[in-house]
Amino acid sequence: MRHFDLVVIGTGSGNSIVDERFADWDVAIVEKGVFGGTCLNVGCIPTKMFVHTADVAATPAGAARLGVDEELHGVRWPEIRDRVFGRIDPIAAGGRRWRMEGNANVTVYEGQAHFIGPKTLDTGTGEIITADRFVIAAGSRPVVPDVAGIEEVGFLTNEDVMRLDELPARMIVLGSGFVATEFAHVFASFGVEVTLVARSGVLLRHEDEEIAARFTELASKKWDVRLNAKAVRVERVDGTIRLHLETPRGAEVVEGDVLLAAVGRIPNADLLDVEATGVALHSDGRIVVDEKQRTAVDGIWALGDVSSEHQLKHVANHEARIVQHNLLHADAPIDADHRFVPHGVFSSPQIGAVGLTEQEARERGIRYVTASQDYADIAYGWAMEDTTGFAKLIADPATGQLLGAHIIGPQAPTLIQLVIQAMSFGISARALARGQYWIHPAMPELLENALLKLPLD
Repeated sequence: MRHFDLVVIGTGSGNSIVDERFADWDVAIVEKGVFGGTCLNVGCIPTKMFVHTADVAATPAGAARLGVDEELHGVRWPEIRDRVFGRIDPIAAGGRRWRMEGNANVTVYEGQAHFIGPKTLDTGTGEIITADRFVIAAGSRPVVPDVAGIEEVGFLTNEDVMRLDELPARMIVLGSGFVATEFAHVFASFGVEVTLVARSGVLLRHEDEEIAARFTELASKKWDVRLNAKAVRVERVDGTIRLHLETPRGAEVVEGDVLLAAVGRIPNADLLDVEATGVALHSDGRIVVDEKQRTAVDGIWALGDVSSEHQLKHVANHEARIVQHNLLHADAPIDADHRFVPHGVFSSPQIGAVGLTEQEARERGIRYVTASQDYADIAYGWAMEDTTGFAKLIADPATGQLLGAHIIGPQAPTLIQLVIQAMSFGISARALARGQYWIHPAMPELLENALLKLPLD
């Protein structure tokens, strides 16, 4: 068996670890799929390229109230799809080629690996290897919904829906989280009739309750949204997919040409048989790590979706930097910082959030105050004629420290960054509001006004 100094499993964020500082290390990189991981190939990057195109396609719907007459004559799906993957596929191929040919100290194994003993890995290529150190960055995969008949009927996930040969006339989206709502926005904007099936009573239920309620209200005006609906059986009749639902209203059936399953993702730890090497798992299948991204086994680290409760690329990148440092500086390890993890939802409207929701603050018994500001009441909101978006801030009334922020509306994931900075560097709401200039009449005034409204002690 060949022995390495370091083995990295996964070429998403894990691929960024091995740089010129590892030139004298004997390294193996193991990848079961396409180089670049979820974000590059089937996640954040291609989806946002589709989202931007969808935003452009959706502009005629709101143009009339501004005195502009616009019409959408149609979209050229093959061109939209090929613009996206015409850029992404060469990047993935280039990353693979660079690792295969450009690093004399790196050996690449392409196969579904799994552990067969302590620090012993079957690479899935017919070769078994060992190493002093392992980094498990194997990501996650879509959950297959527990719906009778779904395997026989066939379904799409985020991993193949963006490469459809042609646009369907009707799409059923099973799920109510950010993946489901982003794809609902994309395909509805391209003229597809979208039915979104949610098991819960609200879309985006993990968001602040007011944000989720507003989003659900707006989405229900654009898509056929079925709330409190449990999918129990699916069948194909004369080429049409028929999804049978149980709801408080009784049995219902929704129909479509394709079924998109977007009900969550599962860590890939089980595919690797990590318990065979002594690595412990949480009850949900995530690898257990400490604040330094170390597993229960000395010399084995994990990062990203395979171990983190935050299935977010910026979290995986942060954790990769922590692991990289700790590999290079074993005598001076550092901790990951997960205090203020933000996220964005790139649907319509967009959402940006960081910190506690109001319901979380309430459940934890934390003393807090809130303030909200509508887009409609700032100058740039007038310009956009936005009547539905708002920002909501949550703060400690005694210290003025921000505990959470939640925005729904145009450019929300961009606007939230200002609050992330304030929370990360301990800037109080008062100092943030009064200690700097705010450009008038730009959109950040949404936050300025919300900050000034906070009823602090």
